[in-house]
Amino acid sequence: MPRFYVPQTFVAGEVLRLPENVCRHIQVLRLQAGEPLVLFDGRGQAAEAELLEIGRKQALARVDRLLVESRESPLAVTLIQAVSASEKMDFAVQKGTELGVKRIVPALSTRSNVRLSGDRAEKKVRRWQEIAISACEQCGRNEVPPVAPIADLSQVLAALLADSGARLLLSPHGGVPLRSLPQVQSAVLLIGPEGGLTAEEEDLARSYGFQAVQLGARVLRTETAALAALAAMQALWGDF
Repeated sequence: MPRFYVPQTFVAGEVLRLPENVCRHIQVLRLQAGEPLVLFDGRGQAAEAELLEIGRKQALARVDRLLVESRESPLAVTLIQAVSASEKMDFAVQKGTELGVKRIVPALSTRSNVRLSGDRAEKKVRRWQEIAISACEQCGRNEVPPVAPIADLSQVLAALLADSGARLLLSPHGGVPLRSLPQVQSAVLLIGPEGGLTAEEEDLARSYGFQAVQLGARVLRTETAALAALAAMQALWGDF
């Protein structure tokens, strides 16, 4: 059953006017009036609905029943991903969402090969948020992880809450095996850019309580590192 992100409150029996972007998606999928679909609000609520009407710029759907379901992991992970080349960052956001992260924080580091500010930065964040929404539509999550505004790594680290859980830094320069750590319920995972974090940035992260961890003896690309670390964390402490 196709799923669509509709940031509204759902009430059984109510007829909703679907957002224009959802209407376009419905047209691309060639859905017809009378077909069922699932709507979710990005905050955890979902509903089964019936498509009533499809116009050029408008579609109507009736909410049939609310769904009581959650596909959220018991492990709450904030992903701090150093900004990298566009397609690699897109991949990290998409796969991070599929793998259950609660929040995505793009950070500018010394070796980030992309420099973004002002309107360009805001446009990128909107794009990454759209990628996260699309990933939720695909993977069945009803909670969309927010993508934070782009900030320098030092600002991101300084803004972390005291109760953010374990703080893990994936480092090619040594660290304990991830599997050797005790069980955690929440964590912040810091992934460097292409070329990695500088020694000074790793030291800064450690000063904020981050512990260096390793995933084997091989050096992983930045987009592979996020995927591999999140999958390993879900296997150890989450719902894999």
